[in-house]
Amino acid sequence: MNAFSRRGACPALSAPMQTGDGLLVRLNPVAGGLAPKSLIELGESALRHGNGIMEVTARGSLQIRGLTAESARLLADEVDALGIAVRSGVPVETGPLAGIDPEEIVDPRPLAERISAAIEEAGLTTRLGPKVSVVVDGGGQLTMDAVTGDVRLKAVQAAAGIWWSVSIAGDGRSAKPLAAVDADAGRDITVAALRMVSEKGREAHTRDLSERQLASLASWHSFAPPSVLPDISPTRGEIEPSPPVSPIAKIEPSSKVAGRAPSAELPISPLVGEMSGRTEGGAVERPRLPIGFFEMNADHALGIALPYGSMPAQNLIDLATQAANLGASEVRLAPGRALLFLGLSAPSTLQSSAAALGFVTDPADPRTRIAACPGTPACASGRIATRAIAETIAKESADLLDASLSLHISGCAKGCAHPGTAALTLVGDENGAGLVVDGTAKALPAAYRPGYDAARGVAGILAAIRDARHQGETAAACLKRLGAAGIAELYRRNQ
Repeated sequence: MNAFSRRGACPALSAPMQTGDGLLVRLNPVAGGLAPKSLIELGESALRHGNGIMEVTARGSLQIRGLTAESARLLADEVDALGIAVRSGVPVETGPLAGIDPEEIVDPRPLAERISAAIEEAGLTTRLGPKVSVVVDGGGQLTMDAVTGDVRLKAVQAAAGIWWSVSIAGDGRSAKPLAAVDADAGRDITVAALRMVSEKGREAHTRDLSERQLASLASWHSFAPPSVLPDISPTRGEIEPSPPVSPIAKIEPSSKVAGRAPSAELPISPLVGEMSGRTEGGAVERPRLPIGFFEMNADHALGIALPYGSMPAQNLIDLATQAANLGASEVRLAPGRALLFLGLSAPSTLQSSAAALGFVTDPADPRTRIAACPGTPACASGRIATRAIAETIAKESADLLDASLSLHISGCAKGCAHPGTAALTLVGDENGAGLVVDGTAKALPAAYRPGYDAARGVAGILAAIRDARHQGETAAACLKRLGAAGIAELYRRNQ
């Protein structure tokens, strides 16, 4: 641990990242979860060596903040002593209930393990950037639709068995579909795509691949039975079945895939339509949040979220202690900044305790609509008190926030809590709290208010949306109809 990782890298135990409140490390347990006792001990380590703040990220990683160079080393030693194996290499992510969800189509972990091994065997680990990732989604109660990935594989149930819909560069809504294939071909396509990315440099992602490369990947054994693609309307006609050709050297298809005869029916062009089975251009159902009760085979899992992904370590220690007393067998980290408690004898008791400790226990909680970084005074880079602004908005404008509206409050232009586009973004700089409409924290704000008064400006926008909404119209649709200039003017008023 001789150097700190740059911003944008992944702050693993071996390479903590410098932030405004000290060093930050991120832990991804190999097992997918932790024993309650291990979570308690990690919380105690965070109190000893950091600033006492712990986080669960949007992708379901555990973070410990406020470390120094020396305390980061001590923390790493304690994690080793606890026997917590953490992931390294290219992330190949599965859902938080993978392998135990009675509603999932298939356990995605075996395919994820095979993909991880194939990436390592191909020598790609050191050649890919730290933000390159793969998502393997077996379906079920908690999908991975909200998680972005360079390559996405999602299980599809078809008459011929289970197939994998492969897409690239995005989340469940935005990723570009390539093919529907079996597990062997899915692994091979994934490695081939990542090899292409590696040849473009460590800053590259699958979004940087050319149309020719995508077509090459899509032709990789893409002979899925028509039943996998129930609602696709082809616009480029059919393609002639021909023997699949490897899109890149050194990737050898398995004998099982190579020996399979093409489908007797002409397949639809894999570059057209949605291979996940939803109608082309159709709406995508909002993924279920990892909050509340989830049916397991014999009991329930309880999902509890951290408000804005962050909590004092002592609160997590108290929650994990009560969970252990109630017989919890495991705590799984969940995308969406949440924890899933398994094996509880009285889940409703833990849910009540979590609410009293300040955790999010209801998926309708308005705090789930807001992404907020630590801001001031926790982070030296922050220019506004992000969490205080978020709490005010959540309390005073709760009835005006609906599931369609995304709000990001960033202490500075780095946009750590939500790198992507949000309907409304507040960003702190030397001029106060700037407003960005339908953009990121890096964009030029359209209007400003003093940081201490930013919540009132947002309340004015939300009130205008309430008054202007048509029957059945979402808040986001109304916001778009009002226009960026009008929204900026609403934000500036009454200064």
